[in-house]
This record gives sequence, structure tokens and C-alpha cells, in this order.
Amino acid sequence: MKQYLLCIYQPDGPAPSDIGTILDELAALNEEMRAAGAWVFAVGLHAASTATVVRAKEGEVLISDGPFAEGTEHIGGFTLIQAADLDEAMDWAGRLAAVLTLPIEVRPVASG
Repeated sequence: MKQYLLCIYQPDGPAPSDIGTILDELAALNEEMRAAGAWVFAVGLHAASTATVVRAKEGEVLISDGPFAEGTEHIGGFTLIQAADLDEAMDWAGRLAAVLTLPIEVRPVASG
């Protein structure tokens, strides 16, 4: 089984008014992924405004506040799954997108 990262892109701003329903549906989908042996790990993130960027440049470590990329959408969380192939990973991503009503980026994990 290969692993895939499902990145959740979330717009800046307050949570939707129906966040309780969304979280209940997300918990049910995560449980379904666990039962199918696909779920590895999932986490939500604090707002992008809480991010700190650390860079190394010319022998110095530079630290700056805020997200690395400026924009109106940032990674709001991610789920790591294992799947037989990209098609299966895309199926799970589609179901996750339907629950969250947010775009999901699917990326295979490089094996080491």
C-alpha cells in the first residue's frame, strides 16, 4: 500500500456556521477510513496567522511571523492515508471534499 497526503485548503476567516455538523461527518468518515485500513493520521491546524517561518540563509537562521505563502487560502489540516493506488486515494479525497466542502490536494508520499 502506498501512502497519500490529503491536504485540506481552507479559506481565511471564521469557521462556517454549520461546523458542528461538518465535524460530526468528518469523524464518521475518519472512522470509515480506519475500518477500511486506509486511515493513518489526521490533524487540523490553527489559523495561518499563527504560523512561523524558519529559513536558513548564508549561515543564519531567519525567523518571520505568518504563513510562508501569502494568500486567502492556506492548509487548514491534512489526512495521511494508505491506498492501493492513486484512484483509491482520489476516491477518499472526493469523499473528504464532500464532507468539508473544501478543496483537497492529493499527493503521493515519497518512500525513502
